[in-house]
Amino acid sequence: MEDPKTNSILDEGNRLFLQGKLHEAIVYYDKILDEYPQHISSLNNKGYALSKLKDYQNAMKCYNIALEISPNDLSIMVNKISTFRKQGNLTTALSICNDILNNNENYKIALYHKERILFSMGKYDESISCCNKILDDYPNNGDVLFDKSCNFVMQSKNDEALSILEHAISQGIKYKIKAKKSKVFESLSTNPKFMKLIL
Repeated sequence: MEDPKTNSILDEGNRLFLQGKLHEAIVYYDKILDEYPQHISSLNNKGYALSKLKDYQNAMKCYNIALEISPNDLSIMVNKISTFRKQGNLTTALSICNDILNNNENYKIALYHKERILFSMGKYDESISCCNKILDDYPNNGDVLFDKSCNFVMQSKNDEALSILEHAISQGIKYKIKAKKSKVFESLSTNPKFMKLIL
């Protein structure tokens, strides 16, 4: 049973985490874990903080302990996917995505990771298919629209890419900036429609 003291320590850790003070946040998560070594939220949040600090090995230790206690915790599984992706271990990351989606086929966060992993693996059609599943429910999700546009660029389907990029940019100026900086769109740097979109 959680007590108010533990909750307030966790809140303080999370506050520091959100401020980007990751080392300080971990100190608070450890305070809880010293007393309650199986405290799921502290294990998960500590793992996430360690992953942001690029200490992937210890992040994984936290996630694995947490998953032994709560094997079907989706947020921990997603954090594991993210850590594997950061390490370039795309096959394992994809395998966890598929495990989640086998039981929760519309779990959008897993689909989002999956479409990005497939893009990194050069599986553009499969990535687009995942994007479409998300866009069926969230047609104006700028991040997914942008990713779908990138997939089309990689397939040299420039008209489709630019039409979707335009939709993404209509969701927020950050997508215009992202397209300007993205290596994916370098091949379109002289395309008049692309130039007009990013001006």
